[in-house]
Amino acid sequence: MSERENRDLPDVDVIIVGAGLVGASLACALDALGLRSVLVEASAGGAQPAPSFDERNLALGRASMNALASLGVWRHINTPPESIRRVHVSSRGDFGSVVLEAEDYRLDAFGAVVIARELGAALEARLDELQHLQRLRPARVVDVQTGADRARVRVETPDGASRDIEARLLVAADGSHSAIRASLGISAEQHDYQQHLFVATATAEQDHDGCAWERFTPEGPVAVLPLAGGRLGTICTVRADAADAVAALDDDGYRELLQSRFGYRLGRIGRIGKRSHYPLTLIKAEHLVAERTVLVGNAAQTLHPIGAQGFNLGLRDALTLAEVLEAGLREGHEPGNADDLRDYARRREADREETLSFSDGLARLFGMTQPSVRLARSLGFAALNGIPGLAERLAAGAMGFRGDVPRLALGASGMERST
Repeated sequence: MSERENRDLPDVDVIIVGAGLVGASLACALDALGLRSVLVEASAGGAQPAPSFDERNLALGRASMNALASLGVWRHINTPPESIRRVHVSSRGDFGSVVLEAEDYRLDAFGAVVIARELGAALEARLDELQHLQRLRPARVVDVQTGADRARVRVETPDGASRDIEARLLVAADGSHSAIRASLGISAEQHDYQQHLFVATATAEQDHDGCAWERFTPEGPVAVLPLAGGRLGTICTVRADAADAVAALDDDGYRELLQSRFGYRLGRIGRIGKRSHYPLTLIKAEHLVAERTVLVGNAAQTLHPIGAQGFNLGLRDALTLAEVLEAGLREGHEPGNADDLRDYARRREADREETLSFSDGLARLFGMTQPSVRLARSLGFAALNGIPGLAERLAAGAMGFRGDVPRLALGASGMERST
């Protein structure tokens, strides 16, 4: 560890446990407030990046693009995000489709797509610039204590050394299976979708032209997203009992599977990049806050990837928390003030519930194969195309402009809230 990372850690304002995409974004937001933070990271960094800095394709809504610009992240990105100018949604065996065009809403794009690894590298570079942040890595939390005045965590490093850190606020950003959430006894609702998600980059005969496709099939959804350089980010969901067989396919076999599921909208799919796969589970924490503690990102909720809302929702958690803390500081409150934490939970409720219901509802609805359900889905596609205002609300939600939108997500003019 560097001298900055290794020195003794004094009491601080905020401890963030978990340096994935959401935890790192929160650290950037808190630094701008002058809050002294410690980021406890499981990975060593460098050649061992955080697990969330992987090959996943992140479809970032316009609100997230705005926020990451405000946080100073985009100037560090090596490969610029690829704009999403069109969204095409269809279901195999159902009639109709939904096509949303950004220009119809007087926008240049709904959002953009970036590889998680590349966004992670940009966040890593931004963290190195922060003035009020100390990083403790690699380290893991082995004990948590919270009280009326502060939270205390004991962290342990691989050499067996341990130390206690106290702060006025503890933030759990440590992922779906959050150790902080478990140690505080916060229960979580879980639903196993019995599906695995496979992700890989690919090429195709035809140019993507800024279009993002979501194709629902009885085996699970498939998404093809535009990437820089004419590449594609592909997402293919398979049943859990088929995951091992799909993982064992060679590139040609996997390409044929993807082709059969997606079709020939871009002609023949060409080269397939490195593949990764993950089980899909819905996780929803019963509470977002506890004494001197806040849950954000996947520690608060883990979504089905339909609609690509997971990181977007988690980033809005981080932005809202920073906004609440900023307002509290103006009122003379210290971080972790109970009234402020209740305000955070209240502000996040509508966005969280609507986004969870949207992704979970789609996952379940499009997994049904009964004729009556298929007819209802076809009628739904027709309604989206034919009822004024319905598609607009769908587009606004997909861009992240839903409910109580954090200020940093609104863009320089603050006008996009009304989109």
